[in-house]
Amino acid sequence: MRIFEPSKQQHSIRMKKNYQKPILYHIPIETLGEGNYGIAHAEGKKIIVDNVAPGDVVDIQILKKKHGIVTGMPLKIHEESPLRTPPFCSHFPVCGGCQWQHINYDTQLATKEKLVKEKLITFAHMPDPPIRPTLGADPTQYYRNKLEYTFSTRRWLTPEEVASQQLFDQPALGFHKKGYFDKVINIQHCYLQEDPSNAIRMAIDQFARENDITFYDVRNHTGALRNLIIRTFSTKEVMVIVQFGYAQEGEITQLMAFIKAQFPCLTSLQYVVNTKLNETFHDLPVHCYAGKPFITEEIDGLRWQIGPKSFFQTNSMQAKVLYRTVAQLADLQGDELVWDLYTGVGTIAHYLAKHANHVIGIELVENAIADAKENALLNNIHNVSFYAGDMKDTLQQPYVRDHGAPQLIVADPPRAGMHPDVIQQLLEVAAERIIYVSCNPTTQAKDISLLASKYALQAAQPIDMFPHTSHVENVALLVKR
Repeated sequence: MRIFEPSKQQHSIRMKKNYQKPILYHIPIETLGEGNYGIAHAEGKKIIVDNVAPGDVVDIQILKKKHGIVTGMPLKIHEESPLRTPPFCSHFPVCGGCQWQHINYDTQLATKEKLVKEKLITFAHMPDPPIRPTLGADPTQYYRNKLEYTFSTRRWLTPEEVASQQLFDQPALGFHKKGYFDKVINIQHCYLQEDPSNAIRMAIDQFARENDITFYDVRNHTGALRNLIIRTFSTKEVMVIVQFGYAQEGEITQLMAFIKAQFPCLTSLQYVVNTKLNETFHDLPVHCYAGKPFITEEIDGLRWQIGPKSFFQTNSMQAKVLYRTVAQLADLQGDELVWDLYTGVGTIAHYLAKHANHVIGIELVENAIADAKENALLNNIHNVSFYAGDMKDTLQQPYVRDHGAPQLIVADPPRAGMHPDVIQQLLEVAAERIIYVSCNPTTQAKDISLLASKYALQAAQPIDMFPHTSHVENVALLVKR
């Protein structure tokens, strides 16, 4: 046994070897990090630990050490943090969908502000970034408008079930166990999406079992039922998409007829046949079995028709907060030309159009641009234009010459951030302001650093789009120096 000197907090840190891996005793958890882990330090090492709270004092079993960072799992909590709150879901923490259910919501919001600030300090090289408090969500349960469930022949078994050596029912309909591509947690009730989401999932699960419709085996690529997508918007319109693998036509008709009869409230009932090795269906035909081929969402008087392949912000209530934040930071006077880069289906472009002279949206996905144009007509918006193309190839000098230089650029790129060529083009265009919307504060901060030769960060506004997780959206206002 090796004894370490007590720390300033008077916690003795002791490490000893058990038969397999070492254990650290009475370790105080200092803060939360990204994902579902807390952060502690011992003997000069950073330790990351799953499913703990800042202020916990725990025994930690070490799992691995790499690059000076130690990964461990909690064995025993000696002192529980006052920041803890009882989890509301029976699947927590096995299901990784909500990593922070055991942390009170005020602490979650403060942690997300801290995470964004740390990224700006580390990657944008700002000692004191102008960051605002995180805008919290309301509600913090049943907030998602889209969930994707997986059918599987391999249910995740609890350690107790495995130890019992009994035989258990294997099929499952739910979420993948973190770190396992072939193991699915059979969900009984999910607090992420409002009714009738849970009822639809449970009814389909029961009907399939009773009628011997097989679940998909991802290892052997066999089975009829593969994936279930449910979309529920604030308009109370509901879309259900069933993805079939190797299904017989009779099985498809049987299940779709059951769903239609059991849930007459559905606005759109669709299905896909996918025998590929992955679950993406953007390159496959989608068949509308009943109802409309789309559902409609409404925010601040604007309406968007969302099809089965359309992207829309997953939290509609916080999407409203996001769009209002962008409009507030834009501070448009009505005579500006605005570029909306990575426009998607054009939601931000549509939202800003009433405040600007003209808005141009650019997006790589042609189907999204088609949706953007259709939704502009739906909302009687005529001062917008949409173009499909790769951003780094589109934003060349001929484009600026043909369309004019913008006073404001809004960019909402994917998690990987902006291509270096796009950043260089933004520096050459030199708009007065850039509003950078990102779901990945790390890549956003790196891009802000590359823009720093011409732009200063004036404001950073974190927005909580996904309560009880470490994910955070950040809206950054950059002003030309």
